[in-house]
Amino acid sequence: MQVRHIFVGIDLGDKNSVARMAVDREKTERLGFVNNRQGRARLLREAKAKAAQAGGAKIVMAYEASSCGFVLSDEAEAAGIECWVLAPTKMEKSVEQRKHKNDDRDADDVVEKLRGHILAGNRLPTVWVPDPQTRDDRELIRTRLELTDKQTQIKSQIQMLLKRHGMEKPSGLGAGWTIGYRRWLEALQESDSLGCGSRQALSSLMRQLHFMEAEIERMQKPVERLAGEPRHKPIIDELIQETGVGLLTAMVYRTEIGYAGRFRRGRQAGKFAGLTPTSHESGQQNDRKGHISRQGPPRLRKVLCQASWVHVRHDAGARQIYQQLVLRNPKKKKIALVAIMRRLAVRLWHRMRKIELQLAEASQQTENPNRLKDELPIETVSTDTNGDAIVHPLLELDSRRGV
Repeated sequence: MQVRHIFVGIDLGDKNSVARMAVDREKTERLGFVNNRQGRARLLREAKAKAAQAGGAKIVMAYEASSCGFVLSDEAEAAGIECWVLAPTKMEKSVEQRKHKNDDRDADDVVEKLRGHILAGNRLPTVWVPDPQTRDDRELIRTRLELTDKQTQIKSQIQMLLKRHGMEKPSGLGAGWTIGYRRWLEALQESDSLGCGSRQALSSLMRQLHFMEAEIERMQKPVERLAGEPRHKPIIDELIQETGVGLLTAMVYRTEIGYAGRFRRGRQAGKFAGLTPTSHESGQQNDRKGHISRQGPPRLRKVLCQASWVHVRHDAGARQIYQQLVLRNPKKKKIALVAIMRRLAVRLWHRMRKIELQLAEASQQTENPNRLKDELPIETVSTDTNGDAIVHPLLELDSRRGV
């Protein structure tokens, strides 16, 4: 008996969302719902009711990944409904489709992707759904990175405020935000060199800067404690062995990658980070490489960029590769740095994957210490040319297998 399917394609929004449902190859029907707990529960009830009307059809559901997270996927799986999360960057759309985009058309596109996968075996562009613990770890690390971005933004605002009023940093205060430079900024808040409004603005920015610096220091402690957790410590200890990779870079790489085993090879990790070049090939035209794709998490590329500068400075192999690439085209040093970033991402993947395999093997041996002994026979028996039995002891068998 052929199994029937209920295809549910969803365009998930921050508030208002649209679902399109169809039975097998039939025409889709629209269901609007609000993206909250009650609205999502209504969606699941409607899908189950439609499946019951179709004689117990199997429900398959999908929606594109967004900032709304994976709550709908979790709730659908808990209700016994198969749900996939699709990669928006891999949803192929024509020029016409991009010009006439709306929620219903997007939901219909998801339904067609599901139909092609279930009925014809086409590839479904799914994303890896991290477990709740990984998502929780990401929130802490991402917040820590955002604080640094805000700190940099405030510093830029202070410098531009001074520049608008022709204030220049006195000589002898050193480079960067030294103690002497900060004292000079504090003195400017009481000086007549700036107007009253500018002094108040500078004072506000300095208070914001002090708060951000204190908040970064407070948030750094939970990050260090998280890095010491048993699920992270072996991998973090391995990642920081790479020159230029510190604790924060290692934690960003660890949480954003999540599980290195989801990539078959290191090159896929580089592609995930958006560090591979785009290409354009058509007919007799040769394959032309363009800028990097910039897909994947931008925060991962940011920390890899910062780590790569240190990596080039202190790692002889990386420095040699960088210099060779610069010699080819001295005006495009950024291309050489991107190559080092991709190389570093791949090297970190190999380190992370090595520890994952070691931990998996150790876990299997802990669960069943006699697993290897149970799998191997105590002895093997064969016959000679006269038909007599020859017993091969376990020692010879182990020697042959390298156990």
